[in-house]
Amino acid sequence: MKIQERTGAGAGRSAVPAQPSVGDRLPTPPRERKPALAALAVLLILVGALGATMLVLRAGDRIEVVKVTDTIEAGESVGDNVTSVLVAEDASINYVLWEQRDTLKTLKAKSTIYKDTVVMGQMFEEVASLPAGKAAVGVALKEGQYPSDIRAGHTVAVYNVDAAPGSNNNDDDASASTSSGGLLVDNAKVQKVAEDSDATVTTGNLSLTLLVDEADAAAVAKAASAGAVAVVHVPGN
Repeated sequence: MKIQERTGAGAGRSAVPAQPSVGDRLPTPPRERKPALAALAVLLILVGALGATMLVLRAGDRIEVVKVTDTIEAGESVGDNVTSVLVAEDASINYVLWEQRDTLKTLKAKSTIYKDTVVMGQMFEEVASLPAGKAAVGVALKEGQYPSDIRAGHTVAVYNVDAAPGSNNNDDDASASTSSGGLLVDNAKVQKVAEDSDATVTTGNLSLTLLVDEADAAAVAKAASAGAVAVVHVPGN
């Protein structure tokens, strides 16, 4: 009987522990603020924005300079073979500004400048200097005395094509050689090609400036004055 009474007395109780009333809850500690971290985050955002702004400004700081549109050989002027391009301004690079192109055309290339090169001032000089031991000789050629695709920078052999071995030249051996024909120079360099625009269509005349050894200059000049020079391509072009 006692057991039953105890069981009955506990039957109405809930197995869930009683929750404390609202007034009995423990106070929550306040959240700790970290002003230093917040300030650092703001600073990083500002630095990133400033860096992006500087990049945009530098990208827009450009200048107009000269680029060649064809290969310029040593001793040649750029002529009209130029165009303008925009590049980032850099005080350490001696660019030739587009407004300086007229002055540039009065200068000569010190060495070969290849097509699509953005040129710089140190690539040019006022007077084309000749290599030691070399001489520049001008020759006027008729159609058939030169390859049709000849251009500055090509290496050529120079021949005397005088067909009059019975000429009355009785000077010295050089004169005899000039009148009788034969190889004059085996590896002359074409320094400049200048077409006669008034005669090219009808006669095909062409003027060349050849770079030859000083020892060969006299023979080439003498044959050229007689209209007896022909040039052919040789390996080395």
